[in-house]
Amino acid sequence: MTDARPLSLGMVVGESSGDLLASALLQGLGHRAAPQVLKSFGIGGPRLAEQGFQSWWPAESLAVNGYLEVLQAYPRLWRMRRELIRRMSSVHPDVFLGVDAPDFNLGVESALRREGIRTVHFVSPSIWAWRRERLDRIRAAVDHMLLVFPFEQSIYESAGIPATYVGHPLADQIPIEPDRHSARTRLAASGVPTKGPLIALLPGSRGGEVRHIGPVFLETAIWILERRPEFQIVLPAATPSLHRVLQQTLLGMGRRAESLRERLTLVQGQSHDALAASGVALVASGTASLEAALFGLPMVIAYRMHPLNYRIMRRMAYLPWIGLPNILANESLVPEFVQDAAVPAAMGQSVIDQHDDDVGRIRLRERFAAIHASLAQGCAQRSAEVLLTVARR
Repeated sequence: MTDARPLSLGMVVGESSGDLLASALLQGLGHRAAPQVLKSFGIGGPRLAEQGFQSWWPAESLAVNGYLEVLQAYPRLWRMRRELIRRMSSVHPDVFLGVDAPDFNLGVESALRREGIRTVHFVSPSIWAWRRERLDRIRAAVDHMLLVFPFEQSIYESAGIPATYVGHPLADQIPIEPDRHSARTRLAASGVPTKGPLIALLPGSRGGEVRHIGPVFLETAIWILERRPEFQIVLPAATPSLHRVLQQTLLGMGRRAESLRERLTLVQGQSHDALAASGVALVASGTASLEAALFGLPMVIAYRMHPLNYRIMRRMAYLPWIGLPNILANESLVPEFVQDAAVPAAMGQSVIDQHDDDVGRIRLRERFAAIHASLAQGCAQRSAEVLLTVARR
């Protein structure tokens, strides 16, 4: 770009995983737009703030999941969206970027597009998994969709919606061969013992999902330690508020969790160090399962939600899997335990089996390496090119 006019970017990020994805994209855009001044503002988290992003509200304010949780938060979210649209319309950025959070962002994008603001959405809703009827809403809301998975391109082409496969920013950030020793050393500075096989627990990045599945993850860890006391457990909390939630959950377990408190270290952030240093992970379905695959880590995927939410989503689902590693491989690479099947004994035994299966570990690393290569496409640079094209159209 030779235009020296400052580029303004409105953005909304819905949770910590989106904050991680968006920060990589914003960094790439800053490099691509140089020597222009890049102004960015909206709803974001701490990683975006490190890139100079101005947060009008914190990303955690949108971190709700499930129909019931959204209904309970609806009045607050409605007021926030109305004020956000008003402020964005007043500032009138060159382009607005919605990062994930489709139930919130698509409404914002539709309103801003009617105001003449160009809109781009990063990370397609899971229309390949459920609710494909959202394509009509997407068509009305966005000028361009940035896709992070290769199989999504044909869906958008068939629907006549401008879209570009840009790859996944995490695949660019995470090395094919991570330095596992250095990761364990960094964890040691946070209190994780340097000796003993390590299990990573990642129960999600939203308060609602952590409250639903966090206790059963901790019960699973107790079940494992009762049979294999040589294990150490590391539990990264995605945000300070989730750190407090997990601390309170541990305290509420009383004497039952005494052995767990001796062997479990709750850390702030450091999820990538935990995944790099561990021999196996128990992860909630979502971005964490993809991160574990990019680290070549054997895993068990689990998910629980409110029973009513689960009944609604199960009726709408198209695929036999919920975990991204299995969806991307189009086969059952790693075990999944959903809703009533997510019980400590079953998950605990599966975690032990995954850890002890050396032959399976080699096979998984080969398959995960292939997925990693397919997703490492220079996402930040590709996304920046699309955003600049749309902004200056």
